[in-house]
Amino acid sequence: MAESKRYTKASWDIMAQLLKVDNLEEALSGSLEIIVKALNSEAGAIWMLDPKTDRLSPVFHIGPADISNISIENGFGIEGLVTKTGKSVFVSDAAADDRFDGTVFDDNGLSTRTMICVPLNNMHDVIGCVQIVNKLDGGFFDAEDMQLCERMASLAAITIDEKGLIVDLEEKKEVLATLRNITKEYQTGDTTLKVLKGVNLDIYKNEFIVVLGESGCGKSTMMNIVGGMDFLTSGELTIEGKDFSHPSDADLTKYRREYIGYIFQAYNLMPNLTALENVEFIAELVPDHMDSREALAKVNMSQRENNYPGQMSGGQQQRVSIARAIVKKPKLILADEPTAALDYTTSIEVLHTIEEIVKTQGTTVMMVTHNVEIAKMADRVVKVRNGKIASIKKNMHPLHAEDLVW
Repeated sequence: MAESKRYTKASWDIMAQLLKVDNLEEALSGSLEIIVKALNSEAGAIWMLDPKTDRLSPVFHIGPADISNISIENGFGIEGLVTKTGKSVFVSDAAADDRFDGTVFDDNGLSTRTMICVPLNNMHDVIGCVQIVNKLDGGFFDAEDMQLCERMASLAAITIDEKGLIVDLEEKKEVLATLRNITKEYQTGDTTLKVLKGVNLDIYKNEFIVVLGESGCGKSTMMNIVGGMDFLTSGELTIEGKDFSHPSDADLTKYRREYIGYIFQAYNLMPNLTALENVEFIAELVPDHMDSREALAKVNMSQRENNYPGQMSGGQQQRVSIARAIVKKPKLILADEPTAALDYTTSIEVLHTIEEIVKTQGTTVMMVTHNVEIAKMADRVVKVRNGKIASIKKNMHPLHAEDLVW
């Protein structure tokens, strides 16, 4: 009886989520979170079918595996089978099920044991499916679990039909960096502090990825490992296919100098150097760099090139720090709370600058922030909780910086 009440409440919560939220993507991802929590599940995903390519891709997923770059032909695998036939599927033992090929979650950091997969049926077609994976307690899904998933899928499909969701799933992106089962531990006396507990994440070329999470969840530690400022305890880090889990000092120095640009909350400009000199100092570290004045021009700071940091506002200093990051022509820029010390208007100016860098430079930007509004302009939003990836969401329609409000 208690279980039935919990599922009834989940159904009402899903209905309320889908009815009250103007942003359909937020409503769908919120509904998936309700289902995963109600079923005490390890992972879940909403897959949408692109009618132009007849392929499925996950638009939202929750759990420790990063499946963002997966694409499945309609009719293949559990997800494709459910979408093709419009019939729900139970998988009670994935290892013994001929329909299961293990290419989705298992190849990306999660061992699948059990699964529910139900179709998203609108009035005319099957437009995708909802997938729930593994009970956290090791148990099995039952008919009531399936019924709740089907109810959620029906409500979601009706809402998609009413509000409209344009599905235009882009080509598979090229991977820049891959994290697999990354752990990070710190030893304090006799105590071992586990900060990262098995992180799985792909970072793509030319994307803006935002990482959200409470203080202490591990998001900055994860970024520092990617940036070569901290070292993993176990797991595997690859950069453009090269194993970078335990780099030599020479490789690490070259990587940080030539591959990575950094934008910090505190700007970290040298106070005794002008804006131009701050940028030139970094440019001289690498053989192939942008002209320093060109870098300042790109962030609209040419008129301040002869000013010292103490003669500039916080927003102007941050834009100089962005110029300093891009002058090396890095493949990846890491930004740690770059707007935390700025007011709203200045924050939007800085975010617009970052947006233009991604658009015009082809650079990947990975930003850690507490500000959930900034996530609305990202290509993907990664939530970190308790040292693991909690969820990953694709923004099908990212906002521009000037459209953000907080």
